[in-house]
Amino acid sequence: MRIVYLHGFASSPKSSKALFFKERFAECAVPVEVPALDDGDFTGLTITRQLEVVERTVANRPATLMGSSLGGYLAALFAARCPAVEKLILMAPAFRFPSRWRELYPAAEMEEWRRKGVWPIYHFGSRGPQPLGYQLVEDSQRYEDEPEFSQPALIFHGMRDDVVPVEFSRQYASRRPNVTLRLFDSGHELSEVLEPMWWGVRRFLGIERPGSDRLG
Repeated sequence: MRIVYLHGFASSPKSSKALFFKERFAECAVPVEVPALDDGDFTGLTITRQLEVVERTVANRPATLMGSSLGGYLAALFAARCPAVEKLILMAPAFRFPSRWRELYPAAEMEEWRRKGVWPIYHFGSRGPQPLGYQLVEDSQRYEDEPEFSQPALIFHGMRDDVVPVEFSRQYASRRPNVTLRLFDSGHELSEVLEPMWWGVRRFLGIERPGSDRLG
């Protein structure tokens, strides 16, 4: 078993959730790879380039993808295109990412971003604003709002999520028998429910700690 963890938008491999799950998987002797999805160029970020990073990391070898927010959406996109992906674990996945720009940004702001070419975005990894190119908006239009994958998937979502509406995951899971949805009384980050999520992950993947009884 190997895990490829995909961090969220404007985040990094050192995100708190990435580090938490990497540590927990290490206790169970499960390798985890956490690529930097911007590949060192946040300004030039696109969905296509991020999928290329995932492709290089998975390397057409069996893997479980675990993704947070935009990383969850990328995991779903990639799984729909790559049979090497065995299972998915998605945390507040940013379904409908391509169509939500107009909801999240006023029309005048979007036009100014397009005209200038870049827009300052707070980057959680560097803890400060970084310029992001408008090509992310344009490139995202090449991709579907709700990727169709056939692999078993576990979705965690907070009922108080004010970034990605929980209804997106509810609707997605309700139409797909391969998807299990678990809801928490939490916000988008899900930071206060890491331990319950970990227990859910262990059960979903059938992971046991060394020297412990196997979980069903």
